[in-house]
Amino acid sequence: MAYPILAAGSLSAIITLIHVFMGGPEVARPLLAAGDLEKQPKYVTYYCWHLVSISLGLMSLLFLWPALWDGSNDLAIMGSIMATLFALWGIGLLQFSKADLTFTELPQGWLFVPIAIFGFWGSLF
Repeated sequence: MAYPILAAGSLSAIITLIHVFMGGPEVARPLLAAGDLEKQPKYVTYYCWHLVSISLGLMSLLFLWPALWDGSNDLAIMGSIMATLFALWGIGLLQFSKADLTFTELPQGWLFVPIAIFGFWGSLF
């Protein structure tokens, strides 16, 4: 068993659960309740929320499958690439956008850094 890949999968699964069970009430419900948004942008954003939920769940499987069931490390490499891109976008969003937010207000990008590190470490060595 590749323990770094298992660590990446476990962290990814934890982030998925946080996204669904904590982020849902904190982000998705207020989004749907927002009266100042028109229907189309509101439901496109809500749709994207669910796409992220699906992507995070699949990322967990990309790590857990090779870690627990002796699957191909290519799956973990794909999960590591996803985690790297999610980290770069999340960190870069605050650096290069006009969003007046700090990393403590929008820490999501940093959550993917250890996943990417563990994933690449376990799949390449």
